[in-house]
Amino acid sequence: MSGNVTLLDDTLARAKAEDRAALIAYLPAGFPTVDGGIEAVKAVFEGGADIVEVGLPHSDPVLDGPVIQTADDIALKGGVRIADVLRTVREAHAATGKPVLVMTYWNPVDRYGVERFTAELAEAGGAGCILPDLPVQESAVWREHAEKHGLGTVFVVAPSSKDARLATITAAGSGFVYAASLMGVTGTRESVGASAEDLVRRTRATTDLPVCVGLGVSNAVQAEEVAAFADGVIVGSAFVKRMLDAPDHAAGLAAVRELAAELAEGVRRTR
Repeated sequence: MSGNVTLLDDTLARAKAEDRAALIAYLPAGFPTVDGGIEAVKAVFEGGADIVEVGLPHSDPVLDGPVIQTADDIALKGGVRIADVLRTVREAHAATGKPVLVMTYWNPVDRYGVERFTAELAEAGGAGCILPDLPVQESAVWREHAEKHGLGTVFVVAPSSKDARLATITAAGSGFVYAASLMGVTGTRESVGASAEDLVRRTRATTDLPVCVGLGVSNAVQAEEVAAFADGVIVGSAFVKRMLDAPDHAAGLAAVRELAAELAEGVRRTR
């Protein structure tokens, strides 16, 4: 069975045709439970997210700030496994028909087996993978299997990336380019920063892939700001924080659905 990279491409193209940025949400699998995490992904889709990244919880998440680390700890203590991540992808995609990616560090995939992981992600209806710590120069085996199974490979670029490095990264990727708006770890911030717009401009000079911005966006005003210059707005910690702060699971689902609706309105206000 082939994965859904075409659905991802079509979703981003449709947002562009509507003269807006796509809204991409992130939630870790297994948080607060496996079933609860699946419900949360469905809720953000219901609220208006175009695409969801399902995080594969990791014990040493070098890119993730304290909010996502807390959620990952809860998921890991609950015994989440790669099978649960794949089930989250499967059920969320089956329920919504929308593109679902996995965001994961490389080590769990390498241990699980690249061929096995890509085949099972495609079978689950996944659209691809975001691999923040996989160097492009070491990615050939992954990309071969991902392409064979119809999966996108999304690489991360940062403000520190030189233009030649950007060209190397974007030439190897598919689906979209994840532009980290600033240096450091994920988390909500008061301002997304001017460096994001410059990074998008420099990245676009090297590729026709959509360029989507993450790290720091937490509200509709910031989503509107980023949507003015990016093809997609990626929001993670703000969704996780809503779940963490909620008094119970039902309230958490309502909170992330409401945030998705606010952000979806934000990305539509700018053009």
